[in-house]
Amino acid sequence: MDEIADVEHALRRTAPDRLVSVVEEALRKRCGALRVRLRLADYGLRTLQLVERTPGEDPSVPIGNSPQGRAFGAQEPYVVRGTASDLVHLPVTVRGDRLGVLTVELPQHADLRPLLPGLVQLCEALGHEILVAERDTDLYVLARRATRLTLAAEMQWQLLPGRSCARPEFALAAHLEPAYAIFGDNYDWSVSDGRLTLTVTNGMGEGIEAALLTNLAINALRNARRAGLGLADQAALADQAVYAQYRGEAFIAVLLLSFDLATGEVEAVDAGSPRLWRLRGQSVESIGFEAQLPLGMFEETAYVPERFSVLPGDRLLFGSDGVYSAVSPAGESYGDRALARALRGTRLLPPTQVPQAMLRELSLHHGGSPLDDDALVVCLDWNGAV
Repeated sequence: MDEIADVEHALRRTAPDRLVSVVEEALRKRCGALRVRLRLADYGLRTLQLVERTPGEDPSVPIGNSPQGRAFGAQEPYVVRGTASDLVHLPVTVRGDRLGVLTVELPQHADLRPLLPGLVQLCEALGHEILVAERDTDLYVLARRATRLTLAAEMQWQLLPGRSCARPEFALAAHLEPAYAIFGDNYDWSVSDGRLTLTVTNGMGEGIEAALLTNLAINALRNARRAGLGLADQAALADQAVYAQYRGEAFIAVLLLSFDLATGEVEAVDAGSPRLWRLRGQSVESIGFEAQLPLGMFEETAYVPERFSVLPGDRLLFGSDGVYSAVSPAGESYGDRALARALRGTRLLPPTQVPQAMLRELSLHHGGSPLDDDALVVCLDWNGAV
């Protein structure tokens, strides 16, 4: 695999829908690969969906109970020795965002020790090229669909930055349910100039109207952030944009946070209903802020930032009202006690697995029936300055 740079160059030059073919051709020549398959995680993070499907081949495998899912969950290569050939399942991940798994079929008893480092590097390059290729082809977006998205969900997924992000200072992950029919809940993040900016949005309404409202608010916040405005001014500009469009008939709740990557100091603006919990050691604490008006409720609202600090080892959990307000058959809200128990129970899981685990607990708390509202969970593990 000394020629890995040549493969990366070939990936950059090929047509966006031929990335898998280029990888397969390169691995046939360099290590005698018999077959290469790429599977991408579906929107619900339940299955890995085959890219470039072929007749007679299973288009999806479960993440929770498959060799491919084991590589995806552990983020480590997983080898299956066979009677005729060996399968190497490799995670395809970009800056902490788990995209899927590349499966390479090799001749039986191949010596994998010199191959694995090059294969891992190749998967990193493939992941980057997939993200670039999605500008010009629907192939990879379509592969992620286990079923059809609603139009509102299509709009929301196109707006999201990814499902997870990792840097030395933090690891961040989020998940939304119902993944194929989300309405207005959303999240956004950006890292620049030594700060992480995170927004958690609780949308108003249902369907297309909710998606349009959220799109307007998120893009207004991005516009203000990219103009170099502070957190309070970002909220004020987005507030004005939403009010100008809806005149107070529709508004949107947002929790905005800005983390100093060097110090762990956090600036926050609570403009509505998303909530925050902190797991520090064994203790779970709800972090409350002064409630301020949602964006767009009134004209020219002024927002005041608040401050708190995070320490290395802290885990922060953010939830929309579809999470903490969901009630059990006995009438107990998930946010009363069950959420804290579930958060403690996930303390050994990596942050990429926490949102789904929390939502599974939410479903059990709700009695297994469909939720009344879409539900958003964001998990942030703070490592501190390196």
